[in-house]
Amino acid sequence: MKKISFALLIVIFGLSGFSQKKYSLTGHLETLETVWIKDFKGKWLTMNSINNRFDLRWYPAKSITTHVGMRNIFNYGQMIQAYYPFYADAMEEDDGFFDLTKNITNDTSCFLYTNLDRLNFEYTKGNFEAKIGRQRINWGVNFVWTPNDIFNSFSYFDFDYVEHAGCDAVKVQYYTGLTSSVQFATKISHNDKVTIAGMYRFNKWNYDFQFLGGVMEDDIVAGCGFSGQIEGAGINGEMSYFRSKENFSDSTATFLASIGANYTFKNSLYIQSAFLLNTAGTTGPAGMGNFMAMNMKINAKNPTRARYSIFGEVSYPITPLLKLDVSSIFNPNDKSVFLGPSLDFSLIEDLGLLFMGQFFWGDKGTEFGDYGKMFYLRLKYSF
Repeated sequence: MKKISFALLIVIFGLSGFSQKKYSLTGHLETLETVWIKDFKGKWLTMNSINNRFDLRWYPAKSITTHVGMRNIFNYGQMIQAYYPFYADAMEEDDGFFDLTKNITNDTSCFLYTNLDRLNFEYTKGNFEAKIGRQRINWGVNFVWTPNDIFNSFSYFDFDYVEHAGCDAVKVQYYTGLTSSVQFATKISHNDKVTIAGMYRFNKWNYDFQFLGGVMEDDIVAGCGFSGQIEGAGINGEMSYFRSKENFSDSTATFLASIGANYTFKNSLYIQSAFLLNTAGTTGPAGMGNFMAMNMKINAKNPTRARYSIFGEVSYPITPLLKLDVSSIFNPNDKSVFLGPSLDFSLIEDLGLLFMGQFFWGDKGTEFGDYGKMFYLRLKYSF
């Protein structure tokens, strides 16, 4: 309760003296229809989600910015009642030190909750920046798997949450040059565990490099990353080494490395690929139990239970208002496959329609096995 009260004081203080000339408000309103088909001969289950997002930024002074980001989500349908009765409780869990997620109403087939995923103050003066509060600290450079993202991990399959979750943290950054900077950050999670680390970024030979080190909750972590181009093709990679801080000499280290490449042809055809090595992953069946677990039980050290993962994507603008995209992830050990086709329509300015599928194939217990097929239809208005 004290955590919630403290967070509310931040909001009240941040919005005091509010002036129309000193703020911006953006966001979206959408409806997302989901159909889950585990077996085409069996039951087809549906769920609908109506949600809106507000991102309010207030500029009380030239060097100060306040950011409040709120999500309000109403889910209802058969999937909640028949297959995911624990869904509402899972969505109410807040990983931050402050509990900024509130379940407003919860019934057997519907629930409504609200979440503050951004609530911070930023101070900028010359080459110095400092930010305190709930924020996203993005240290990853890869598109799918980000072992450098020790503060904020995300699931590739959670396509509808493009902003990604934030954490309760303090971050300071000093630009040592036009293309170089030093960052230090620390966060506290809901279980009072601390992540604290530093990063140095710089540019050399037209490549961006980064090196990081610190503690991620129970592990000592060191990592590095890079991004650049070769003959017009973008390349990136990152790797991290984790070892228990309590049993450093006796524990087995975990090493993760991801590398990716992308290229855009003259006709606007876009392709990209990525590869992940996870030394703690299994070469056997890599299932995490169910689709919900695969989405939620991940972090920089544990993005997947697989030892190896291969990603590929092809995207093409059929017209300026219609884009086709097909992505896939393959587990070469347990032979399971994910396939994600989509059609994205721009109906009018700020209004889009998305048709998307998430199809999973594999034997029971494999990484993508026994999950069935998910079909999505989303109408989204951005403002």
